[in-house]
Amino acid sequence: MLKYSSITLTPHMLVGTDHCAFNSTQKAFGIDDFRKIPNGVNGIEERMHLVWDTMVESGQISVTDYVRITSTECARIFNIYPRKGAILVGSDADIIILNPNSSFGISATSHHSRSDTNVYDGRRGKGKVEVTISRGRVVWENGQLNVAPGSGKYIEMPPFGYLFDGIDKVDSNYLSSLRAPVKRSKATS
Repeated sequence: MLKYSSITLTPHMLVGTDHCAFNSTQKAFGIDDFRKIPNGVNGIEERMHLVWDTMVESGQISVTDYVRITSTECARIFNIYPRKGAILVGSDADIIILNPNSSFGISATSHHSRSDTNVYDGRRGKGKVEVTISRGRVVWENGQLNVAPGSGKYIEMPPFGYLFDGIDKVDSNYLSSLRAPVKRSKATS
């Protein structure tokens, strides 16, 4: 476990997003009843920049920690490491080239989501992904996405990764504790 000034990194810490972006019309469904507001915000496009700016630039984590919590640990938890999340012979890692000296600005008018809102609108920071390489092809460069529709590849995620190691023993101990006899003492009168 690593301890920084305001954050403790555990071995299984990771950064991710459910990227559930609804537009302003959809969010307005809850104008009279907040329970009807669709849950979720954008985040997939902004994630790598924001983690770099918030955590690495501030000195709370190292560059190595950044790679681990944004890539390696995600692949391990999804049980696809080292196929993903590692740069090794036989791996299929996507690679980003992040310029730590470049700055970024986030805007609902310039992001690549079809949503007309952005929870990070107006946020500026330092550290920008300038190139992304996927399966040996440059798919993001100079602010342009260069992929053909349907070129994505399904990645099967086998169940029961390393996080499940030992879970049978824990379950067994818990279940046997439920069957433990109840010990009662005689009431005193």
